[in-house]
Amino acid sequence: MEKRAHNFFAGPAALPYEVLKKAQEELLDFKGMGVSVMEMSHRDKAFIAVAAEAEADLKKLLGLGDDYAVLFQGGGATHQFVMLPMNSLHAGDEADYIVSGNWAERAYEEGTIQGKANLVATSKTLAKPFSELPVVKQENMSPKAKYLHFCSNNTIYGTQFFENNYPKALPGVGLVCDMSSGFMSHTFDATKFDMIYAGAQKNIGPAGVTVIVLKKEWAQKVFTKKLPKSFDYNYQIKKESMFNTPPCFNIYITGLVFKWMLEMGGIPAMEKRNKIKADTIYGMIDKYPDFYRGYVTNKAHRSWMNVTFNLPTEALEEEFVKAAKAKNMLGLKGYRDLGGIRASIYNSTSPESVQFLADFMEEFKKSH
Repeated sequence: MEKRAHNFFAGPAALPYEVLKKAQEELLDFKGMGVSVMEMSHRDKAFIAVAAEAEADLKKLLGLGDDYAVLFQGGGATHQFVMLPMNSLHAGDEADYIVSGNWAERAYEEGTIQGKANLVATSKTLAKPFSELPVVKQENMSPKAKYLHFCSNNTIYGTQFFENNYPKALPGVGLVCDMSSGFMSHTFDATKFDMIYAGAQKNIGPAGVTVIVLKKEWAQKVFTKKLPKSFDYNYQIKKESMFNTPPCFNIYITGLVFKWMLEMGGIPAMEKRNKIKADTIYGMIDKYPDFYRGYVTNKAHRSWMNVTFNLPTEALEEEFVKAAKAKNMLGLKGYRDLGGIRASIYNSTSPESVQFLADFMEEFKKSH
């Protein structure tokens, strides 16, 4: 294997070596056609097969049937912050939002532009903003809401909802989740959701494609506004993501990641792998709590995807990042609004890289 850096970037983030190698092999000649996937028409049977396989593999991973549609769209998850209320909220309509971090807050703000967005719960008001998951109470929800929206993983601050504490919508209210940075990192029942969307660049592919999983019956019932076709979910479902030219190469890479996940053992294997990685890094934080000061102190709320912590001084943090980079560890500087250190350890980040980081943390502590 070629020498590769230990990749802890928060997104665009690590991709499986096997996927990159496969893409490299097919870059100039896809299946004997003499062209790259980047060079062929999205209407060609060869690419239609690529997209269809990616959809089928995703449904297999999630355990979904034909009652769900899969869309591959451009624009990133932030585009869905707009499209979701645009499709569903008429004048006077309501939607409920849970705000657990910056991206969840941005989704809520877009909802207030399109209709009446209710703030059901937030953890922004804590002394350490977003350092815990918000307390979600159904009595704060509206039975008139078209949907309840939350973000499963807090990329910046490092909290994460899991299957056992996913919010529950009121009867008749759609459950919608931005799973961008936590998508398929642990087992969960996808059939409980009416809509899931995820920017691929964290956990399942390269930047430039967003995966949207929609329950068809719910979409037909809720998305009733007259919109331009490129913004209309139901029209995009009808056209199977091919209304206009989709991000073809990105879909191809994402499809390869799905195949890699299936070969690895599916989402249960990802869960096992991710728990080991998270336990490895949090183990060092818990071993030296006065030196590695975790931003999220409630262990039940800790993200398996983004581990955030501080050192006693900013100077030490700068030294930590510089020394780590010298050892070929990239992307450890914390988000600009928070500072500190952030290790993003998505599905594709190897346990070996995570152990390498943990060993470095041990050495750095002992030398300081």
